[in-house]
Amino acid sequence: MPAAVPVWDPHQYLRHADHRGRAFADLLARVPEPPAGRPPRIADLGCGPGNVTTLLARRWPTARITGYDNSTDMLDRARPLAGPTGGGGHLGFAYADAATWDPDPAEPYDVIISNALLQWVPGHLDRFADWVAGLAPGGTFAFQVPGNFGAPSHTLLREVAEGARWRERLDGVLRHDEAVREPAEYLDALASLGCETDVWESTYLHVLHGDDPVLDWVKGTGLRPVLTALADDPEGREAFLDEYRAALRTAYPTGPHGTVLPFRRIFATAHKP
Repeated sequence: MPAAVPVWDPHQYLRHADHRGRAFADLLARVPEPPAGRPPRIADLGCGPGNVTTLLARRWPTARITGYDNSTDMLDRARPLAGPTGGGGHLGFAYADAATWDPDPAEPYDVIISNALLQWVPGHLDRFADWVAGLAPGGTFAFQVPGNFGAPSHTLLREVAEGARWRERLDGVLRHDEAVREPAEYLDALASLGCETDVWESTYLHVLHGDDPVLDWVKGTGLRPVLTALADDPEGREAFLDEYRAALRTAYPTGPHGTVLPFRRIFATAHKP
């Protein structure tokens, strides 16, 4: 059974927007300037609610920027941000699924960027060639993915889902660690396409506050497939959350400064000569 297609909740996702947005800002800082001579054309794959897409317009105010997502709920939240930008550019949003999206060769992009999306796209390495082909000469493909599938937040989630009560109902719902490749694999794949490639990783120590903040975090991302699968059973959903909450409290105890969530992320930029 393939992993469930999650139903996204923009409000829940944005509850930790500051922490989540740090990785995009760090990625964006390493993206080189597009070729000069015309306003840049930029695609944000997996734009979500559009909050970080606006950073693209801030850096390149003359650019034509399109945020793509396959969640209508996320796009509904993003669309009020659309419109002309301060430098004469334009920000827009459109539906697209990264598993099948191909750039129009007649209108190549100067930057294709993706933030915390590709872990949801099985076989995403196979898409790199099409996306690099969709870049103008001198353009850049850049992405960031979580590299924490071996962290307690994910291993405990899988352990609870594989328990006797949930095993049959949640079989195949969750992704496993192969959803994201190791940095060296991304480097090899992108360099093999003839790109000047930079790959690195960072581990953020997010200090979270409030009751069960790690559970609140994963409700916006990794827990979405389970919440989607149990949406028609509120009692069962709460029972699952109770089990998972107890496990997370042990793995991520509250300290004197809050609850620390270590979060590894993998970054890559591929510059097309």
